[in-house]
Amino acid sequence: MPLLSLTQLLCPIDQKELRQDGNTWRCQNKHCFDVAKQGYVNLLPVQNKKSLDPGDSKEMIAARRDFLNSGVYQPIAVALAKTLAGLCKEHEQLSILDAGCGEGYYLNAVCEQLLLNDVELTATGLDISKWAVRSCKIRNPKLNGLVASNRQIPLPDHSQDIVLCTFGFPVFEEFKRILKPGGHIVMADPGPEHLIELRSQIYETVRRNPPADINAALIDDWQLSDSINVQFTTPPLSAEQFEQLLVMTPHLYRASREGRERAAKLQNMPVSGDVLIRVISHGYQA
Repeated sequence: MPLLSLTQLLCPIDQKELRQDGNTWRCQNKHCFDVAKQGYVNLLPVQNKKSLDPGDSKEMIAARRDFLNSGVYQPIAVALAKTLAGLCKEHEQLSILDAGCGEGYYLNAVCEQLLLNDVELTATGLDISKWAVRSCKIRNPKLNGLVASNRQIPLPDHSQDIVLCTFGFPVFEEFKRILKPGGHIVMADPGPEHLIELRSQIYETVRRNPPADINAALIDDWQLSDSINVQFTTPPLSAEQFEQLLVMTPHLYRASREGRERAAKLQNMPVSGDVLIRVISHGYQA
């Protein structure tokens, strides 16, 4: 069964309903947003941008695309796909938003699994980086693509069944607004041992920080319904893969010059993957 196109969007300027007319979305106040030739819609107003080119750069997205295409992080994708498939066993229709989709690797993997269940699926990748959304659309042109911020998601209230946030920046209030009753937030965050071998090379002191705090989300009938720890060891990584890994993560900007120089010498070495997947569900009862 094919992926379905979005039929409802909100204007980022006045929050009125946007209606599609050919290659343009417009609201009743005549705010217009064109569909880019790659098939996505940019709904990030200039006044909401903190830079001329917000989010991950073209180079960061290219590095992440090439690294993920090698299959090194496949255990994460498999675990996410299995988790979402378990949440959606009874659904005949399903709407998913990947909030901070990057280049679409995880969203596409999830969709491939869900479509095996013959479900009518509307899947949308949202990112503040236009380069990310472009790459997402190239990976799978049937995915809906939105350039927008998690702080102002241009989707109607109660329109989504699942919000996926993988290594992203959750805005729980917005996620809950767009989710239907009984909906789910699925988060994937690095655990304390994630990339420990790389981090020990680029930092003088390695911090084994716990995954991101989700207590702010666990109110008003929202509860943690599942938690899965994904731990694995990658195959030996090449020097090129270590470079990609550094470019696609915040470590490139956090590391000192000496740390980056040490990282540049790494090759033929495996690294540890440590990721915590958590499901926050509305109305969940254990």
